[in-house]
Amino acid sequence: MTSVRGICDSRFDRVGQALQRNIDDGAEVGASVVVDIDGHRSVDLWGGFRDVEHNSPWEMHTITNLWSCTKMVTALAALLLVDRGELALDAPVAKYWPEFADNGKSDVEVRHLLSHTSGVSGLEQPATLEDFYDARGTAARLAGQRPWWTPGTASGYHVLTYGHLIGELVARISGVSLTRFVDQEIARPLDADFQIGAAAADWPRIAPVIAPVVAPMPDADIDPGVAAPDSPAARTFAVGATPEDANTGAWRRAELGAVNGHGNARALANLLSVIARGGESDGARLLRRPTIDRVLEPQADGVDLVLGIPLRWGIGFGLPCPQTLPWIPDGRVCFWGGWGGSMVVMDLDRRMTISYVMNKMSAGIIGSPRSAEYVTAVYDALES
Repeated sequence: MTSVRGICDSRFDRVGQALQRNIDDGAEVGASVVVDIDGHRSVDLWGGFRDVEHNSPWEMHTITNLWSCTKMVTALAALLLVDRGELALDAPVAKYWPEFADNGKSDVEVRHLLSHTSGVSGLEQPATLEDFYDARGTAARLAGQRPWWTPGTASGYHVLTYGHLIGELVARISGVSLTRFVDQEIARPLDADFQIGAAAADWPRIAPVIAPVVAPMPDADIDPGVAAPDSPAARTFAVGATPEDANTGAWRRAELGAVNGHGNARALANLLSVIARGGESDGARLLRRPTIDRVLEPQADGVDLVLGIPLRWGIGFGLPCPQTLPWIPDGRVCFWGGWGGSMVVMDLDRRMTISYVMNKMSAGIIGSPRSAEYVTAVYDALES
């Protein structure tokens, strides 16, 4: 047994109590939770263990694979270029990446990539996970593909391709890789312990991800058409990653801007509170308000063609969808999470960011009972 450490304002005691209880009863192995309200850390807690054997405690500077929480940071990289006037959300992708116009994609816009509506949610077969480790090679293959549905008409979650598509745009505009851009332009300026992939020197402090007990399935009834053999879902999931893959050196050395960011709850709060705080962080303005407002513009609202559940997408982030995640409040809120339950919620009206990261994965694809418990405890505290 280990005690939760860190800071927690008294009004958020239920958050700390929930984290301690979940660690004590084994629902969590190791985890961290942060609540940032306009730059004040009301909650910054961590505890448990880095390993399933309970030999190594989860420390302040423990990091882990963040799965799709990585997508939010990759989206933030694109938004920085938008804010600087170097990338236009409504421009064709081919304006910056001419090869992408091939096979009927000349009208695909940048916002379609960011909102999972481009029709390019996976690699055509034959393909393997190892192919994705070649970031530029995979991007070239995606540029040559035909969309799997009419771009802009529906979302189809870009499980692995999101980082390659946005990363190629970032590389072509900035002249540096997505990994380097995020490090130089976002993580270092915001003092965030975050990296795409993980440097070998940091491997000793990584908490390996722990596979869920049961296979992940969407938490809703799936339209049979979604899972048909020739559907975008089947074609997207023809290449997948496992928790065991995420604990390998090959994974950590790769640039997978959709799924292999490494960090903790504090790192994600440092990065993404920029959205909740109107583009500012510690006196520095990274994004202007019009750029932030565009994040909240609905781009898709309906059953996602890959995940098979109702989703609402803004530009780069999910928007509240009571049918799927009733514990995410309505309003000027955006969010997303990672496979197994990690979650970041940005509440622009309250200038608040909630982040949660863990190593023991739950079965859910989006959120988990634990992430719901922590987020609900935060909002209950605010209401009381």
